[in-house]
This record gives sequence, structure tokens and C-alpha cells, in this order.
Amino acid sequence: MNRVLLKLSGEALAGDKKTGFDEETCVAVAKQVKAIVDKGVQVAIVIGGGNFWRGRTSNKIDRPKADGIGMLATIMNCMYVSEIFRTEGMDTNVYTPFLCGTWTKLFSKDEAVADLNGGKVVFFAGGTGHPYFSTDMTMVLRAIEIEADCILGAKAIDGVYDSDPAVNPNAKKYDELPISKIVDD
Repeated sequence: MNRVLLKLSGEALAGDKKTGFDEETCVAVAKQVKAIVDKGVQVAIVIGGGNFWRGRTSNKIDRPKADGIGMLATIMNCMYVSEIFRTEGMDTNVYTPFLCGTWTKLFSKDEAVADLNGGKVVFFAGGTGHPYFSTDMTMVLRAIEIEADCILGAKAIDGVYDSDPAVNPNAKKYDELPISKIVDD
């Protein structure tokens, strides 16, 4: 594979703490990514915000605003992990779908692909920039846009289910899920 998109859960960054960052965990992730970057694999990363906030966490807050808070959590995660990657010797850029001052770059497919071709690790933060979309949607969208060869997921859940297994103990796990099933259903 030449170009991969890696999806990290925000919860994974917190380690055993469940919230915030566990620096040791983040450094370990950086070292693993560096090993494949050093072999010439281009890496783009989407990180969730669950170690700080999920848009659907509160039903007292207007959903679009709650999702906006979640988007900001993903930006904090990408900025932090990007800096950890830099301390491990990788060049990085963080892209967002909306302006964030000088901390990130406004997403451009052409610029992101140029960065990947130049050996940089690219982070896609801020989700799609719109409420009601998860970072999993961002993962798929950005993977298509940058023409990734595959999507690799490092999440707190072990597969795809018909409902949330944390809420529904009878959730059905799919061992295989052909695209035709997703599109038809």
C-alpha cells in the first residue's frame, strides 16, 4: 500500500485515564506510524474527540452546537498528536474544514495530497465541518478524496454492529458487510 488513512479513537489517546491524553500512549502510536512512514507509506490520520466530548453526549445542548464542541475536540486531539509526531521526527500538517487561525490549514485536497507526496503525515481535524456527521464519515470522505489505498481503524470497538453494543447487549456484529448491503439497506 502506498497511501493509508488511519482512524484513531479519541478514547485510545487517553489510555487508562479515559479522558484527556496519555502521553506514553501517544508516543507509542507515533513510533508505530513512524515505522511505516520510514518505509515510504503515506499516512493521513483522522482522530475522534471522545476523550473530551461527543456531540451526542448531552441532550440539553442544541445538537449542532454540541457537534461543534465535538469538532473542536478533534482539533485539540490532532494538534496534540501532530506535535507528538514531530517530536518523533515526522513532518506534519493539520487540516480543518473551517478556519482555525494559524494553528491549522484550511482543507484542500490538492495541498493535502502534495503534503503526503512530500512525506508529511497529514491530520484531518474538525470532522466534515457540519453537524450530524461522525468522524467515521470524515474518515471515509477524506480517504476517498485523497485516494487512499485503504482505511485502517484503531477504535475502542471491535467491528461493525447493527446498533451500539455499549447500549444494546443484543447488537448484531457483522463479520462481513458487502457494500451492496450498506447501499441497499
